Amino acid sequence: MAWRSFVAKSISLFLISGSGFVLAQSPLLTQNQTFPQNPVDQAGVYRVNVRLVTIDAQVLEKKNGHAVTGLTPRDFQIYEDKVPQQISSFSQDELPLSVVLLFDLTDSVRPVLKSLADGALNALQHLKPQDEVAVMTYSATAQLIEDFTTERPRTVDAIKKASRMESSEAAFFNEGIFQGAARLEKSGKRGNRRVIIWLTDDIPNYPSDEIRRRYGRSLGKAKLHSEREATEELWRTGAVVCTLLQTSRISDDEFSLRNSKAGETMLNKMLYPPGDVHKYAQDTGGQVVEFSRKRIDQRLASLIDDIRMRYTLAYHPAGQKPKGRFCAIEVKLAPGTKKTHQDAVVEARAGYYR
Repeated sequence: MAWRSFVAKSISLFLISGSGFVLAQSPLLTQNQTFPQNPVDQAGVYRVNVRLVTIDAQVLEKKNGHAVTGLTPRDFQIYEDKVPQQISSFSQDELPLSVVLLFDLTDSVRPVLKSLADGALNALQHLKPQDEVAVMTYSATAQLIEDFTTERPRTVDAIKKASRMESSEAAFFNEGIFQGAARLEKSGKRGNRRVIIWLTDDIPNYPSDEIRRRYGRSLGKAKLHSEREATEELWRTGAVVCTLLQTSRISDDEFSLRNSKAGETMLNKMLYPPGDVHKYAQDTGGQVVEFSRKRIDQRLASLIDDIRMRYTLAYHPAGQKPKGRFCAIEVKLAPGTKKTHQDAVVEARAGYYR
């Protein structure tokens, strides 16, 4: 049977009961869902657990950053905890998207938001009609401006509203990313591919007690999530983080200032990990795109095109493992494909929690 793009809609299982054979149908599970672990129901029907792990992957040529298209399941290999897995479903640009637009409210990023608001509608036209978008901003805390909608004018209005917002508080990256992933889990449609498109300058504030006290008044007594907790939330939800990285005179000056205090900066990073755009992208299989202010809407449109053309692979992991255990995932190109695309790299999330 020739391979083709497909997404299974159901799994049929013939189950044996005391009175004979029973046909049970269950919807295909997305992300990391499982059936309840109840081996026998009241009718005496034996049931089994079915788990499907879904991976969003991108293949890029290192030299030019161009996406490698036209691949098939035979071009990929998946390993969970170093054990080979059988690809059970495969598609490209078929599943709809749930996208959180996450905007940093620091001084260097706010002017870019105003530019984006002017061209946002054109950029959002690169989404499919069934793709849903939510808009969030963050500084010390995250704020939902518009929940998931497929109505583009509502999203544009939310971006315009965000472009008029200001904050004198610290920019806590980990909290913004955690809340973005939590919103995807809470409101995003199940079965959709989950993405956070993050607009920032990659100059976070260290979440120390002092900085929180001086520049995190909106937090009050609320818990501030750590880098580790934000990463774990991303892995649980299966969200991919793709960053539009704004460089400016303000961010360049801040970067130079921190480099001049290398010892202090290193100590702060160790004691209070602030989060980093490149690390979040690496852990989730996302990408980081630098841009100039004049091209922000074009870069967003191009990034949306790249996200849509990523590959979706799924497999049923073999073996039983304890609930809550982290399972490492590695996605590779098959040896024959690697020979053809020697410069290509696969970007996919590092793992998931059972």
